[in-house]
Amino acid sequence: MGSSRIVFGTDGWRGRIADDYTFESVQRCTQGFVAYLKSLDDASGPVIVGYDRRFASEDFAIAASEVLAGNGIQALLTDAPTPTPVISYSVVANQGTAAINITASHNPPGDNGYKVRDRYGGAIDPKGLKAIEAAIPEHIEDVRSMPFDQALSKNMIERFDPIPDYLTQINRLIDLDPLRKAGLTVLVDPMWGNGAGWFPRILAGGSTRVIEIHSDHNPLFPNMRRPEPIPPNIDAGLQAIQEHQADVLLTNDGDADRIGLGDEHGQFVDQLRVYALLAYYMLEVRKLRGPIVKTFSTTSMLFQLGEMYDVPVYETGVGFKYVAPKMLEVDAMMGGEESGGYAFQNHVPERDGILAGLYLLDMMIQLKRKPSELVELLFEKVGPHYYHRIDTPLPTDGSETNRASIEQANPSKIGGLRVTGIDKLDGYKFLLEDGGWLLIRFSGTEPLVRAYCETTQADRVQPILRDGLRIIGIQ
Repeated sequence: MGSSRIVFGTDGWRGRIADDYTFESVQRCTQGFVAYLKSLDDASGPVIVGYDRRFASEDFAIAASEVLAGNGIQALLTDAPTPTPVISYSVVANQGTAAINITASHNPPGDNGYKVRDRYGGAIDPKGLKAIEAAIPEHIEDVRSMPFDQALSKNMIERFDPIPDYLTQINRLIDLDPLRKAGLTVLVDPMWGNGAGWFPRILAGGSTRVIEIHSDHNPLFPNMRRPEPIPPNIDAGLQAIQEHQADVLLTNDGDADRIGLGDEHGQFVDQLRVYALLAYYMLEVRKLRGPIVKTFSTTSMLFQLGEMYDVPVYETGVGFKYVAPKMLEVDAMMGGEESGGYAFQNHVPERDGILAGLYLLDMMIQLKRKPSELVELLFEKVGPHYYHRIDTPLPTDGSETNRASIEQANPSKIGGLRVTGIDKLDGYKFLLEDGGWLLIRFSGTEPLVRAYCETTQADRVQPILRDGLRIIGIQ
């Protein structure tokens, strides 16, 4: 009997543990990845294998490493749960061919996942992912594997510590001394995930104080629906700002490739504003110039900043499988997406929630402003922008009815604003007369449909989203 088909979504393959995500499926997936690697012109280096803090992640990583070894490819296996950006940088630092990362990122506790990265540490493009999918064998009998102990003895699997190389890279990218001496109180919520311990380690040794919450290893992710740095998951962290009289809240998702920001008043700074802040920081504070890459679902403020500072802005489909190749193509200054993942030049074309958090702290110090004041400064440049997103589960029997409803929609107004056009690059983006937009898009990693909006008028957000739900056929 054949096994279930493995399909890569927006960022890797994800499934429910012990249902479709099993040791056999991970082994089959790795065999397909091996076939893809062997089709490349240069695949002589090792493959980095890392994992997160979810249930049995280390065991799944070992299973993947055994398949690599069984196919004659050396696996460098991290010696502890490791943030995704650290795994990605390890490819470059160890002159590797690729990486396998066992993580479901921000998914619910019962899920696990499988991400793959190329020799640059970035996401593999859609064409490559299709080639991997096509090469995955249907039967476990077609998988070659070497037992872990045997592979260790033959040096086909080697445990390694990825921390020193990554910390060296961070010190190349940012002067940490002012951050350590700034006297800030930084509240960090790693959401029970791989980001735990990193900010205290990096910022130790000065007057800046780092306080962590939700830092223990707990794969149930208590006090939150999922380890995703958006409300309501970050509500406990926002409340703790007042308790600790913190200057800022930094929140990482489960694998620490995303960043969430809370201001000194305990208010969430949404991820579109954060991307615009980081772009402003690069352009105005660091005086850098270079292309910006943004996904279809993130802020239009980047177009405004691009015009102001005379840098090109490129828009891609949703997911770093589009962003990373575009960053490499145009040598981008930075790239990012609506989910709170941002990548930077002279690093890897991969989201890095640790480096992004350090850059935000540096922005606070260089401009001598707290987070709410940084947002005010941004809005002085580009005008106020308001954003929100609603995720709605889809029925198990499919979403064709919802898709049909969206395809047939031809609204003249949304949220009381005139519709000026529609863009179908990746979803259904209704352009509005105030420069804002409503985007309706089906998730590439979960059975969800998402309605997002950005507008220049705060009182329009909820009317726009209500109209979006009606277009989907939910209200």
